[in-house]
Amino acid sequence: MSNPELLNFDVTTVSEKLRSKQISPVELTEAYLNRIRETEDRIKAYITITEEHAKTAAKAAEREILAGRWRGPFHGIPVALKDLCYTQGIRTTGGSKIFADLIPDFDSTVWAKLANAGAVLVGKLNLHELAAGATNANPHYGFCRNPYNLARIPGGSSGGSAAAIVARSAAATIGTDTGGSIRIPAAFCGCVGLKQTWSRVSRYGVIPLADSLDHVGPITRTVRDCALMLQVIAGHDPNDPTSSREPVPNFSSAIGRGLKGARIGLIKELVNNIRGEASSAFYAASAKLVELGASVEEVSIPSIEQAAALTTTIMVAEAAEFHEKWLRTRQHDYSDDVRPTLEAGFLTPAMYYVRAQKARALVLADSLTALEGRIALIAPTSAIAAPAIDARGRPVTSSGETVNLATEVLRFTAPFNITGQPALALPTGLSSEGLPFSLQIVGRPFDEVSVLRVAAAYEEARGPLPQPRL
Repeated sequence: MSNPELLNFDVTTVSEKLRSKQISPVELTEAYLNRIRETEDRIKAYITITEEHAKTAAKAAEREILAGRWRGPFHGIPVALKDLCYTQGIRTTGGSKIFADLIPDFDSTVWAKLANAGAVLVGKLNLHELAAGATNANPHYGFCRNPYNLARIPGGSSGGSAAAIVARSAAATIGTDTGGSIRIPAAFCGCVGLKQTWSRVSRYGVIPLADSLDHVGPITRTVRDCALMLQVIAGHDPNDPTSSREPVPNFSSAIGRGLKGARIGLIKELVNNIRGEASSAFYAASAKLVELGASVEEVSIPSIEQAAALTTTIMVAEAAEFHEKWLRTRQHDYSDDVRPTLEAGFLTPAMYYVRAQKARALVLADSLTALEGRIALIAPTSAIAAPAIDARGRPVTSSGETVNLATEVLRFTAPFNITGQPALALPTGLSSEGLPFSLQIVGRPFDEVSVLRVAAAYEEARGPLPQPRL
């Protein structure tokens, strides 16, 4: 089997080939390292490539597998982490100058769990500086590009995590999501991104943006891969007092069950202003769910229109609290794009922050009402496909007008950071310009199983997505 051929397999498929010794972790890892070499000058998905570390881990995985010591589906799988996740002895920059020289002396829990499952780390991924933006136009480590069109943004802040999946330079990746930072890049790049229930996955050893909104989760090629990765990283962590003790189910258990008789709600407030191809793509996806046996009916979440503003209020206040000492002593090490966002927290009155936190309960209550008798809700992940980017890193239309990501994207994703509900983005197809559109599926807290069930059924019916030509 040729090395490039190995890149066509998802984790679900290639792990079985590893387990049955049809291929080795060493040749699989070398295939991904070669792909990184081939694509990085154009994509800039990585900040740090851990080639020697990966080769050593791949050899260890090969010895274990040959000896019959199989650790599970991620044994020998080349993965990459958003560069917010601590890795012992390997720098963790946060995509910033502030942490440019940080070499942690311990692993983040999410990486410790993946390493314990036998995963092979091939590198640390590019992101919007300090996760405080949605373009991934990083002035310190390079503007990450969308594999479907190098003039387009990959989305952010986990742009490198999604770009690496679609460019085939990692088999699975980790992202973080504070207002949409897993789902937006998954939507723009055309892959699967899951923001699981808040507290389901430990955030220990992950540089924060906003503690009460941050999630750490998988970005993968397929829904089944997403379920497998979540299985590894989920669970209570005594090092993270906010991590849940909720039992961890088998996240793959409902995949393949189909949707016959399932009731799904279509969120009225999130389809009001979508138009053109984005609207057509979303309603075609909704119709496909009906073809699969589900009933799709419009539901209302009245308070959702305020959710993006609530997210911003909470995010800037919590981010400023974390960055206060550096904002006062190293303010010029922040980019002109990110510094004003963080400094806005200094101008947020405490009463506004408290009111925003109180209002979260109303948004969640409205969302749970909409879910009564239904297994999931659906909405677009974005009202637009990936916009272009100008020389200053601003998202722009084809005519050069600045795109308002708050209205075109964040209003769809940020509400579910406020509520902490699981929300998954997966592609529906390509636009006339060859750019992905995306469907968002939202569930009850701690019911990722139902979200994955709906997503997998749709994904199978949709069929393969055309791959970018790099």
